[in-house]
Amino acid sequence: MLSRVSIVGFLQALTVLNAATASSLAKRDSSCNTPDNRACWTDGFDITTDWEKNTPFTGRTVNYTLVLEQYESYLGPDGVIKHEAMLFNGSFPGPTITADWGDRINVTVINKLLYNGTSIHWHGMRLLNNNINDGVGGVTECPIPPNATKSYLFLAEQYGITWYHSHYSSQYGNGVLGAIVLNGPASANYDVDLGDFPINDWYYESADQILAQVQAPGEHGGPTIPPGPDNIFFNGTNVNPADITMGEYAKVVLTPGLKYRLRLFNPSVDYAFTFSIVGHNFTVIANDLVPVNTTDPSTTVSSLFIAVGQRYDIIIQGRSEEEIASDPGNGNYWINATQPTSGLCGNFYGKPAAILSYDYPDATDELPIVDGPVPEDLRCEDTTDFRPVVVRDIPPSEFSIPPSNTLPVHLMRDMKQSKVFWTIDNVALNVSWEKPLLEYIREDSTSWPYSEDVLEMPPESDWNFWLIENKSKIPHPMHAHGHDFVIVGRSPALDGPGLSDGMIPDKLFDPVFDTYSLNFTNPARRDVTMLPGKGWLIVAVQNDNPGAWLFHCHIAWHVSMGLSVQFLEKKDEIKNKMDLNLLVDNCDAWQSYIDTNPPWHPKNDSGV
Repeated sequence: MLSRVSIVGFLQALTVLNAATASSLAKRDSSCNTPDNRACWTDGFDITTDWEKNTPFTGRTVNYTLVLEQYESYLGPDGVIKHEAMLFNGSFPGPTITADWGDRINVTVINKLLYNGTSIHWHGMRLLNNNINDGVGGVTECPIPPNATKSYLFLAEQYGITWYHSHYSSQYGNGVLGAIVLNGPASANYDVDLGDFPINDWYYESADQILAQVQAPGEHGGPTIPPGPDNIFFNGTNVNPADITMGEYAKVVLTPGLKYRLRLFNPSVDYAFTFSIVGHNFTVIANDLVPVNTTDPSTTVSSLFIAVGQRYDIIIQGRSEEEIASDPGNGNYWINATQPTSGLCGNFYGKPAAILSYDYPDATDELPIVDGPVPEDLRCEDTTDFRPVVVRDIPPSEFSIPPSNTLPVHLMRDMKQSKVFWTIDNVALNVSWEKPLLEYIREDSTSWPYSEDVLEMPPESDWNFWLIENKSKIPHPMHAHGHDFVIVGRSPALDGPGLSDGMIPDKLFDPVFDTYSLNFTNPARRDVTMLPGKGWLIVAVQNDNPGAWLFHCHIAWHVSMGLSVQFLEKKDEIKNKMDLNLLVDNCDAWQSYIDTNPPWHPKNDSGV
């Protein structure tokens, strides 16, 4: 019998609907949101609404149940067995969670894993005054033990494409993830919404086995290079690179002349991609749940770098039948995920692809025959050109980087443990699953261990500026929980492979020469961006969401090896904003499980 751990009790009289009903209600309630006017949503709310200040509360809750189970030998979509797959409701990806802007979302997670706990994180969700539902074991909760259930409840304050995943060690690399589609206005018009389209690396070995390899010191005591993925999946499928008769290509089918919205996200554990469609440009309308101004011509592109954890909503203009007929191909087009030439954020040996085709009388069911040009500027670098619709200007007078806000990133080898760690500010994060940071706040204690790597934000500040300096040539996709950050500036990405760390000079931030390059006027805003190798990144974070939040690299191996900090925000307000006593039942259940089940898999990494 499953034990029940309940959480937030702040819902009042709400109308409950299932996911199938939500779409029809959205159409009725949002009658102004039409193909010719996607900027409108409902009375008083449109694309110019600052959702951090105003949310169209619908009074509805959408409910989902996710059952997490383990499959020792899972036959993947490409026809090859994956070892120790962990899947929600028996599928990869897990079920798509769909809601409208302003809905409450209630997700019940049932853990049926044999020997592993789990915690589920709602990537990119603001969770204002609701840090207790962020879903990070050892930070905001104890893990959910096997044969237990927990419900997460949060408000859809934003809209666009995002995803959910396990935040328990490197567990999401075993398949513990799915999409979140939040309906709302858009900064450009379109006819049809194609829904979510993940692109991710896929490994036949378990994430635990790969992590153990990566943690072990490699040549000359440095890190072991992670193995490359066995495949790259588009929308949960692909042919087998070794035998294309196994598996199948993902397909996107358009009607000539119509405009289509596609919701891209990269839920990989390691690899970044440059996305392109042969013969088609497309327009970016949002990045990481932040709508961008499409009157800027920079939003129409031929290719798009997508780091681990990043999301983009794009609009594809379907070609006319005449244009299709005049193309050199056969009316079918490759959707490509190309690797940066440096090899520093992926080096897959094949040419991973999906297919875009058209539904019209002369259509052919054939593989595309035109490879298309290789995208330009293949570096491990996301663009900072996209400008948000809702403007955030940062007062330059507030800019300062005290020593406590300078976060150097290093590799470190522990000779006693024979392990390699990533550190931020000379600390490799190591949380306690038995006592999350919010539990210390509940007890009015500040006696957390040094290895928790807690940075307390000054409560009186409006903005906090963080300077992250990377002493390694390896770039990192840095992600903040509970916040969008603005990208004030950064150094250029490295151009190519070849040189060792010791032969590449560090490009540290120089206040004399680099301050002039910083942008304080409506800078790019999102929750994941690239920290360049041997370079620096400056982001600004608003100090407005009480809680214990992570700021970490989203490469699963790196965060498992410690590349993360916890930032404690408005510590004295946390207990007044949420009921921390809701931690107790789940932590008691977790402690009871590990006390009575010796075979459970103990923590051997950072825990997050």
